[in-house]
Amino acid sequence: MDISPVTLEGKHARLEPLTAAHADQLVAAASDGELWNSKVTVVPSQETISEYLRAALDGQSKGSELPFVISRKEPETQADHSVVGTTRFYEIRPDDRAAAIGYTWLAKSAQRTPVNTEAKLLLLTHAFETWKCMRVELITDVLNEQSRAAIARLGAKQEGILRKHVILPSGRIRDSVVFSIIDDEWPEVKARLQARLDQS
Repeated sequence: MDISPVTLEGKHARLEPLTAAHADQLVAAASDGELWNSKVTVVPSQETISEYLRAALDGQSKGSELPFVISRKEPETQADHSVVGTTRFYEIRPDDRAAAIGYTWLAKSAQRTPVNTEAKLLLLTHAFETWKCMRVELITDVLNEQSRAAIARLGAKQEGILRKHVILPSGRIRDSVVFSIIDDEWPEVKARLQARLDQS
């Protein structure tokens, strides 16, 4: 598995490697809905963006994470793209041909749009078709009903709940729900995502 930074691009979304230079754009995206107030997703604010980026880039330097910024392509305005959020591969395990997708958040105006659907399609295609993963995990807060529903709509299978899994910056002890997609299921999941994009 070559886990070097890479740009993934579709019709609606562009995923490019996260860098420290994206700080202001990410804070601006998070301001759309004041997402840092979320109780179920860790989203950076002006005060926390430096630490957020440092943690993501540290994971990348260790080869265990591959973070991206998500941009919405806006051909109708002749603008190339605008940053609307972030996502990453993490817990990348080349020996097991496995990885997790998470740390995903989108500006309020980009939620429930083709951008999110295509971002997942781009990531999963890279995992299963470029990296030849056998397994991709998606893990979310047990309280995050919107995220749980979105992951289930992908066709991912819920495997269980990790009790007292992580301590959030707020101090809340989070239970996490684990979903997975395995390589045998990927063709059906891909077709489902593509069909949703074709309807948008």
